[in-house]
Amino acid sequence: MRSDPLEFDASAPAPHPSPDELLVAVRACGVCRTDLHVSEGDLAVHREHVIPGHEVVGEVIAVGAEAGTGFAVGDRVGIAWLRHTCGECDYCRRGAENLCPNSRYTGWDADGGYADFATVPAAFAHHLPAGYSDSELAPLLCAGIIGYRSLLRADLPPGGRLGLYGFGGSAHITAQVALAQGAEVHVMTRGAEARELALGLGVASAQGAADQPPVKLDAAILFAPVGDLVLPAMEALDRGGTLAIAGIHLTDIPPLNYQRHLFQERQVRSVTSNTRADAREFLAFAERHHIEVTTPQYPLDQADRALTDLVEGRIAGAAVLLP
Repeated sequence: MRSDPLEFDASAPAPHPSPDELLVAVRACGVCRTDLHVSEGDLAVHREHVIPGHEVVGEVIAVGAEAGTGFAVGDRVGIAWLRHTCGECDYCRRGAENLCPNSRYTGWDADGGYADFATVPAAFAHHLPAGYSDSELAPLLCAGIIGYRSLLRADLPPGGRLGLYGFGGSAHITAQVALAQGAEVHVMTRGAEARELALGLGVASAQGAADQPPVKLDAAILFAPVGDLVLPAMEALDRGGTLAIAGIHLTDIPPLNYQRHLFQERQVRSVTSNTRADAREFLAFAERHHIEVTTPQYPLDQADRALTDLVEGRIAGAAVLLP
């Protein structure tokens, strides 16, 4: 069982948006592993008793006086993890707002979507692609966006061989993006149901979490928050290959052996949040290439059960809460 379960408060009032914000009635909210890290204390507390949830699909019900003209009452809107950057630091000015020291996040610094209502600065709200239900859209807003940035960080060559370590919400979306781009995808994950899902999506192979794939990899992405898996992933890389670590939290990495893990210009990269440009590019890709999103659904008042099922590996795909 989880060490720090959520407290459900059905009487919580609707939030009051600031002048630059939208007030949104939540229609669906994805369950992300980052929500788990926030609720369990793996990530430093930014706000006491914060409401988790940063994969929010909803309907705009109020527009602040300073929110601009990008959204109107009745619009379907997406709320993602990144909700503020300063726009003035060196990182923001060079297009790396994901590294902004003054960045703030939905469900960590501000209340998120495990609720009936949420707010979002209009400048950080997202227009959503057509052709998806609310439940299908929700995981795209973090699992999809972060997977897309991880794929960029992994530097996969055209037609290359990609390894995915862990096959939850983000990986099952990223696999489809890579396949649509012509990659050969190999999956390493602990769950038999997850391996079955991967093979059903068209990956070339699926095996245990620490197993070696049948071919050397040009690139790999580590989605599981398990530092021990860095070593087999690095060993699986071909010469010049790159491992991107997708999560915001990772257990300690064991010592690397230079010859076995790094020599021949193999490298490891972290992934830190995303930029709004990443989000726009991915959501546009999702409109051009329909992604099959597997979404086990839970009522909002069973959010803690959804997080427990995530911990226990009982979720194939990306779980979604429905108010």
